Amino acid sequence: MRVPVLAVLPAQETFRESAQATAEHRGPASSLESAQLPGAFEIDPTFAAVPLGAGPGSDLSTESTRPDKSETFVVRGFIEAQDPAEIPETMEGQPLFSDPVIAAFLTCGGSPAVGGVPDVAARLKLAAVHGRGLTGRDVAIAVMDTGINLNHLRRQLGGMPRFDAANSWRPPGSTLAPGAHPVDHGTMCAFDALIAAPDATLLDFPILSATAPGGAMTGRTLSVALQAYAQLLAFWGVAFAGGGPRYTALVVTNSWGIYHPGWDFPPGHRGRYVDNPNHPFTAVVGVLARAGADIIFAAGNCGSQCADMRCRSRTSGTIMGANASPDVMTLAGCDTTDVRVGYSSQGPAIAGMSAQKPDVTAYTHFLGSQAFGAGTPDTGTSAACPVAAGCVAAIRTRVSPATTPPHALFAQIMATARPGGGGPAGWNPDYGHGIIDPDAAAAICGV
Repeated sequence: MRVPVLAVLPAQETFRESAQATAEHRGPASSLESAQLPGAFEIDPTFAAVPLGAGPGSDLSTESTRPDKSETFVVRGFIEAQDPAEIPETMEGQPLFSDPVIAAFLTCGGSPAVGGVPDVAARLKLAAVHGRGLTGRDVAIAVMDTGINLNHLRRQLGGMPRFDAANSWRPPGSTLAPGAHPVDHGTMCAFDALIAAPDATLLDFPILSATAPGGAMTGRTLSVALQAYAQLLAFWGVAFAGGGPRYTALVVTNSWGIYHPGWDFPPGHRGRYVDNPNHPFTAVVGVLARAGADIIFAAGNCGSQCADMRCRSRTSGTIMGANASPDVMTLAGCDTTDVRVGYSSQGPAIAGMSAQKPDVTAYTHFLGSQAFGAGTPDTGTSAACPVAAGCVAAIRTRVSPATTPPHALFAQIMATARPGGGGPAGWNPDYGHGIIDPDAAAAICGV
């Protein structure tokens, strides 16, 4: 069995040049196949090396993960194993990590919409939010999904949204220009993010449309997301330092994840993703968060009342991987009457990660983008996630990450959330800390 893996290897000039070329949007000077590699490891030459500082478990920063400073690099490749239990944890002393399948969190598409965009706007008190001047202007929203179709957004919004093609990302081998992807899940997410932040600038990162050569059957594996995040970190590191586009903030919306631990390495393997805060992808997410980017993840669609079939009837501990990282804000979903949708994954998260997930709840299952056909609702925690991302982008119009870093803003959002389900204030496994209230959060932030 040919198993895709992520290997963390010591720095080599070939790796440095590969990572630097990616950051500069150019091809590398030499192939990764010329690098010194463990004997049984077959490298994927289409996957550019990703800097990982001193390696898994180290104190990573934007400085330590610069291509010219990094002591280790993540590369993708393949090993042979007859059984998942035989996958080694190291190869010639170098750690191996899983590259599991990832998927969008969209479900219950047959249920009718509960309300529409005007109802979402009313519940979020967006008239008051926008009256504060909080519209997302000069804030970038990176949509990590299937890709964006700008023409569909223009038709639905009545005008073309702000879009940054130059700083969007094109997966290796893709022939589609940023903003020109088929109308799909990513277009829905982009639309939903603009409800609260209509003046934000979209960045297109089509991680779920990319195929990782030789990977699992779907081709959509975590390595593609890792590659995209490395590019986003390179962009934001320059922009935040004043050398790139003058965005006041970067918000990253992620409506995807793992449906079942069986998609990953076996339990107990040190290279597993779902319950491992030291997995390279989760580590890079943390670096970007500490660099000032607000990262939002969907909780998932394995709720006890209406779990997606891919959950395989597992409804506990289903918030996994980076979706359960303490560096991100994790979203549950409710309809426009504030009732939790039955498919929204419930806490606590998988053991080994941040237990009190989800963090807050936002709206889903409303008539919005109609990306899946006229009259079809935007559903799943997939919709709740970008709705919340738009709320964060709106607040960021006047609340700088330099003075209020992501963890501080998330704390304010959780503190001002409205209790859901008629329960008391405080965290609960269905709604997290409650339903997001961007106007109250803006007020407590002084804007």
